[in-house]
Amino acid sequence: MNASDVLQLMDHKYALFGLFFAFHNRLQTVGDSFYEEITCKQFFLLACMNLYQEEAPTANELAKTMGCSRQNVKEILNSLEKKKLIRLEVDKEDKRKRRVYLTENALRMANKYQEKETKFLKYLYEGISEEEIDSAYSIISKIEENLKRMGGNLKE
Repeated sequence: MNASDVLQLMDHKYALFGLFFAFHNRLQTVGDSFYEEITCKQFFLLACMNLYQEEAPTANELAKTMGCSRQNVKEILNSLEKKKLIRLEVDKEDKRKRRVYLTENALRMANKYQEKETKFLKYLYEGISEEEIDSAYSIISKIEENLKRMGGNLKE
C-alpha cells in the first residue's frame, strides 16, 4: 500500500492536513529547480512585492503578507540584495523603516521567465476546471483566515 492509498483510507480532514505539508515540500522542490538565479521563497517574496502598488513595502509588511517571520524575510532580502534584485532605502518619513524596491535586474529576470511561468501554471492546473480552482481558492483562503485567528492561541 502506497502513501496515496493510505491517504484515501484516512478521514479527509487529517489527510488534507498532511497533504498541505507534502504539497509545500513538492512545491518548494519544483520551485527551487525552476529558476536559475533564485529560490522558490525568494520568488515568492518578489511576487508579493507586486501587491504593493501605492508604496514600497517594509520587511514587516512583507512578513505579514508572506505569513512568515520578519527574521526569515530579512534573510531572503539580504540574499536578494546581494544578487542585486532588490534595493533597500530608508523611508523618507520614518528613518527607522527601510523600504524594499525591485531593481532593473529583477524586472529583466521577470521578463526572462514570463513564458516559462505561464507554461508552469498550465501544467500545474492541468485537468482542473476554473470552477474547481475558484472553489479550492475559496476553501484554502478560509483555512488561512482560521490559521491567522488561531495564531498561538491553542497552547494550554
